[in-house]
Amino acid sequence: MAYDRTIVVFSPDGRLLQVEYARQAVKRGSTAIGLVVKSGVILGATKSSGPLSVSDTYKKVFEIDNHIGLVGSGILADARDLVETARVKAQINKITYGEPVSVQTLGKYLANHKHIATQYAGLRPFGVGLLIGGPSDQQTHSERP
Repeated sequence: MAYDRTIVVFSPDGRLLQVEYARQAVKRGSTAIGLVVKSGVILGATKSSGPLSVSDTYKKVFEIDNHIGLVGSGILADARDLVETARVKAQINKITYGEPVSVQTLGKYLANHKHIATQYAGLRPFGVGLLIGGPSDQQTHSERP
């Protein structure tokens, strides 16, 4: 029996192979980095593309809202899907509560969204790692140790 066809079947040695495949996709992704500086956050990634590819499809740094950015490494189609989900969440938060979504709220929302993909048959785990950056609501940069 092929244990890697579905997410909800464990292999005889207790592994979920689809989850391991997703982790390998993140490991094989290009480098992404986030730096916290005094006046903000810097997000960046290395960009590699083939000679015949459209360079816009290899975009790895995204703007979620005017105060939050995101960089992904791994399967870029998964990153684009999560970016659209994050943008919708940011818009819903702004309309519902009249204020921009916090980085922490958005991070938890995306983590829960990614986790749901590991719970149901017919889905596969997202093969992308994300760095989300923006202003912190709980600490200022001068309070950090």
